[in-house]
Amino acid sequence: MATVGKPLQFWTLDQTTWIAGHLGLWLILLAVLLCHGCASLPPGYGLPKTVSSALAHPEQTRLGQQFKAGSHQHSTNSGFRMIQVGADGFCIRMQMINAAERTLDVQYYIFRGDTSGRLLTDAVLRAAKRGVRVRVLVDDGETRAGDEQLNVFNAQPLIELRIFNPFAYRGHTTLFRSLEFMANASRLDYRMHNKLLVVDNAAALLGGRNIGDPFFQMNPESQFADDDVFAVGPIVQKLSASFDEYWHSDLAIPATALTDHSPAPDPANGQDQPTSSSDRLIYSKRAATGEPFNGILSGRLPLVWAAAQLLYDSPDRKQLTQGAENSLMERQLADAIKAVHTELLMVTPYLVPDGEGMQLFQSLRQRQVRVRILTNSLEAAVDESSMLLAHSGYRHYRIPLLEQGVELYEVRSLLGNVKGSGETARIARYGNYALHAKLFVFDRQKLFLGSMNFDQHSMHLNTEIGLIIDSPVLAEQLAARFAAMTQPANAYQLVLRPDGTADSPTLLWRTQEHGKAIDYTTEPSRSTWQKAKAGLLSLLPLDTEL
Repeated sequence: MATVGKPLQFWTLDQTTWIAGHLGLWLILLAVLLCHGCASLPPGYGLPKTVSSALAHPEQTRLGQQFKAGSHQHSTNSGFRMIQVGADGFCIRMQMINAAERTLDVQYYIFRGDTSGRLLTDAVLRAAKRGVRVRVLVDDGETRAGDEQLNVFNAQPLIELRIFNPFAYRGHTTLFRSLEFMANASRLDYRMHNKLLVVDNAAALLGGRNIGDPFFQMNPESQFADDDVFAVGPIVQKLSASFDEYWHSDLAIPATALTDHSPAPDPANGQDQPTSSSDRLIYSKRAATGEPFNGILSGRLPLVWAAAQLLYDSPDRKQLTQGAENSLMERQLADAIKAVHTELLMVTPYLVPDGEGMQLFQSLRQRQVRVRILTNSLEAAVDESSMLLAHSGYRHYRIPLLEQGVELYEVRSLLGNVKGSGETARIARYGNYALHAKLFVFDRQKLFLGSMNFDQHSMHLNTEIGLIIDSPVLAEQLAARFAAMTQPANAYQLVLRPDGTADSPTLLWRTQEHGKAIDYTTEPSRSTWQKAKAGLLSLLPLDTEL
């Protein structure tokens, strides 16, 4: 099961010579970054911005007309459809953008410059060229080389790109971004984690998926299982209002105010390149089928109509006055959890509950509420930075959770049964599966779906968004997905070893290999080195930052 870790690599003589030769430049850049970092406000703060808002009359668009009858028939309820398959998450975004007639609002934590990101960028450009007004808001916390391809939007008069809480340094050298972060952590640690797409103020898509190949489960090297929900009806206008609030936030900086410091898009990788690679062809052909969007429009894939509550943090949550904390999304979600009577199902990629979260679980268990949680295993940490850090914090809570009576499962990186996983057997066989979904099922009557992980970063340092939907039908769909993902072929169930003592409890990882039950007494991992890194990180006092 484990693989051999990569050997340590050291600088070569040529690399060392290059660094020494450019030391003066590095020192100058460091000084500039530290000066910028000491500023409490982001670059471009306070510059004039255009004022705009969501489309006032969505019923005048084709999509608005399409769902008008259903909205009238179901009064104040909204229509929903779960999008569980990763590739469908990409396709419905392409199809919704292609269907836009008047307005398009795009809000994401991550918008990668990879195959899926470039294809979606192309679709946004085509929408603008046919007269659609486009607003794109992207966070700057996880920007990487290649993501600057979004700057192509700046040349389009009907597209406005804004960056939420940007770094002063607009390049992608990890060292420089890290130095700026350390110099101004109180500001730069505050991130917009929301994921939302709204077309013509008539249809919306939200959930846990960012824009990028791993989030659509079409990249063998990295497969993040996630969920979106497609929505129509009154809830869409509320989602648009949340977007407007972020769009007009002081932290939403026009990209044109930052372009003097931004690398220009590389023409060799630009949007004018033909769709020639096999990856682009696969994505394009899949989207060209029109599914699942056509199925929703025709009624072949029926919507579930239900009441829903929108939860989201203010973009200015850090400035909330004392006494206004109840407006925070974490408090509203905690209230929904406290109201559970019999069973709570939770799917979260990152599980770092801290004291407040542990008290919440304890209160449920004291009332004999069954609590079952699915999260990532160590071996599922395909992204060895954020995922390893999160796992290092999660390790502190496994035994206390089990002692409370919480049932704990960790998803395997190589699934034994792909049904319900959101991806195909062809991709799953690479063994790089990991969770990215954020789902809660309350008594199999209601569900929560959104961007919020059950960790300290989501609860205290990010802005988040999500829906609580009052639908036994959708709740049962997610419960079935939970059952599929926690079967022994797909997950490790953690149990306390019978030979452990009260003073020194130890863990077993219970699973199934080739149809036979097996208990692992040591934590499954990709390599001994991965396990060692997770152990070392767990010694650091980082839980409040995870």
